[in-house]
Amino acid sequence: MATHTRPAPETLPVTLADVQAAHARIADQIVRTPTFISKTLSELTGATVYLKFENLQFTAAYKERGALNTLLQLPAGTSGVIAASAGNHAQGLAYHANRLGIPATIVMPTNTPTVKVTQTEGHGATVVLFGDTFDAAYAHARELEVARGLTFVHPFDDARVIAGQGTVAIEMLHDVPVIDTFLTPIGGGGLISGMAVVAAAADHPVEVIGVEAELFPSMYNRINGTDMPCAGDTLAEGIAVKEPGAITSNMVRALVDDIVLVSERSLEQAVSLLLQIEKTVVEGAGAAGLAALLQHPERFAGKTVGVVLCGGNIDTRLLANVLLRDLARSGRLARLRIRLQDQPGALFNVARIFDAERVNIIEIYHQRVFTTLPAKGLITDVECETRDRAHLDRLIAALQAGGYEVSPVELA
Repeated sequence: MATHTRPAPETLPVTLADVQAAHARIADQIVRTPTFISKTLSELTGATVYLKFENLQFTAAYKERGALNTLLQLPAGTSGVIAASAGNHAQGLAYHANRLGIPATIVMPTNTPTVKVTQTEGHGATVVLFGDTFDAAYAHARELEVARGLTFVHPFDDARVIAGQGTVAIEMLHDVPVIDTFLTPIGGGGLISGMAVVAAAADHPVEVIGVEAELFPSMYNRINGTDMPCAGDTLAEGIAVKEPGAITSNMVRALVDDIVLVSERSLEQAVSLLLQIEKTVVEGAGAAGLAALLQHPERFAGKTVGVVLCGGNIDTRLLANVLLRDLARSGRLARLRIRLQDQPGALFNVARIFDAERVNIIEIYHQRVFTTLPAKGLITDVECETRDRAHLDRLIAALQAGGYEVSPVELA
């Protein structure tokens, strides 16, 4: 992204005064989440890394801030609010609307996971399931807005929402004044727009870098005039937005210094590292900032980086898969394909080598039929646990020294 001259604050739809007012308005009704340094991640990435734990909000996401700031500015007598969302905006709006005694209706696609529907209803909202896509749910929500006289609360393209999200940056710079770079996930652009307003008014230069998944580079496309596809099954579904907002696009164009893209592998690694190192659970979108540090270390080397862990709502089965895949990529979990002769003692002799190398066998899979080997041959896949990649390499070398043809079954 090209460098730019900061516009005058009064030309923007959201000003520092708006964000400061939002913080004063919501401060006693949200969690004042901590910003902590991660010494291990700093050593790993070459930057000084501070993490803002927004996954510790009551609904486990920063979205509460913008939703609450909007709700507190609604006129008296508002009959209710409505939104289209299958994610964190739905829960943040539902939770605070219920607290404030404001009826909330959330329109979700019919294929929304049951757990998200249940959680949103648990916060007191009326859930309407409509359509197979978010676009269909959004269109229906706008129809219900008119038909029922409700107030629509947009997840990102609203000045009140943007101001609320920007309060994250106020807290980060208050806690760690030496931060010189914000590394912030971008979906629709509400969070980074609000944070960029605060950064632009800081008493020292603060670079603002956005992060998008490579599968959904919507804001990158909008700002840079590119036309990369926005589709695919990304781990960072919370920022998988096909069309960013109009207000947010203009603010990102004016205030954000750069946007970097991250791979699915980097997102998986970041989710796993945050759990292992920081003992904190984040969703794919929440790990996007760390993913950027891992994938583009030269871009941030030597900088003091503030990373927002913007959400922690991840399906437990998905989290388990991410962790197991990370173990496999690091060599601590492996599947080895070994060619054997189909005769007594063959498997026993292989197991002796595993025992000698102190490698734990988890599962064994024999394949006699669907193979190109002769009838007396078989393929055996052995799933095993090792200490690290070097330990796995020693096991493979020992098997080969024993006369076995062996190859690891690699992940993509």
